Amino acid sequence: MRAGDKRNWEEYPMKKAISMLTAASLVLALAGCGATATASSAASSEAASSEAAASSEEAQGDLPVYVVGVCQLVQHEALDAATQGFKDALTAKAEGKAIVGFDEQNASGDSANCSTIINGFVSSNVDLILANATAPLQAAAAATSEIPVLGTSVTDYATALEIDDWNGTVGGNVSGTSDLAPLDQQAAMIQELFPDAANVGLLYCSAEPNSVYQCDEMEKFLTDAGYTVARYAFTDTNDVSSVAQTAADNSDVIYIPTDNTAASNTEAIANVVLPAGVPVVAGEEGICKGCGVATLSISYYDLGYTTGEMAAQILFDGADISTIPVQFAPEVTKKYNVANCEQLNITVPDDYEAIAAD
Repeated sequence: MRAGDKRNWEEYPMKKAISMLTAASLVLALAGCGATATASSAASSEAASSEAAASSEEAQGDLPVYVVGVCQLVQHEALDAATQGFKDALTAKAEGKAIVGFDEQNASGDSANCSTIINGFVSSNVDLILANATAPLQAAAAATSEIPVLGTSVTDYATALEIDDWNGTVGGNVSGTSDLAPLDQQAAMIQELFPDAANVGLLYCSAEPNSVYQCDEMEKFLTDAGYTVARYAFTDTNDVSSVAQTAADNSDVIYIPTDNTAASNTEAIANVVLPAGVPVVAGEEGICKGCGVATLSISYYDLGYTTGEMAAQILFDGADISTIPVQFAPEVTKKYNVANCEQLNITVPDDYEAIAAD
């Protein structure tokens, strides 16, 4: 039984709880208006609130209730923004059509946790799964062929899901959005900013398939541009600093792709590259904000919002997920980190936009 089918709420207690919480919020609003009521009127106020709750529950009962499981790989700015955009879009699209609840869980950067979380969603028979980053997507694709799965903040679906004959559509029960900014334009950015550099280091996590893919492609573009390219891979957070130090010792410029482990360790990387005077060009704004000088940036909030709109099409409009192609960010922007550029005496062209400070 899939999204949109009639269900017995008693068999799905989480769904009933979501509707009850919606009703309760209305009751609290009413109670707030009568906060100064005397003790003698408290009983009538309570009765009115109970009637309001019952009335609200009855009204809400006419709307279908959906539970969406959200598995986010790790907490950092980009993924947080994608999750928020997804929730905002789906909530907006649900107004007057449905009640939507979100079961949000964070895997703390552990792929094994992703599998545990996703398996829990499957056991609970959620209506849709948002897989925020590659590891959750892989776990969801392996765990279910029936529940619709939307990925976001995933760079390359063909690499993540080992699809050989990639045509832009995953098929089956999986689709989503990609956070890939054009890699050829990122290579051109390095050329534009550092034309006299000779050695470019690629710093990334070898355990993230999409990071490996990006570095494969960047190595081709940069080699064709005449740079000597070397790869510096860390396996997890424990060796980020030591690998970053090796990269800084041997590179004129460092490139970091959209890498979740790097994004969670930008302070450690900054503590190495800035004292060494080695600039970092990053694949996304969050990494650039933490340790970089420039990036070709997308909006992860907008990316998540697009994913939420896709979810609405599937849940509310009956769209067939197997036919929905993977979508990309609508636009990219050249951005720079003002403080880091000043520290490293780097002047960027006028068409670069400053990254907003916190």
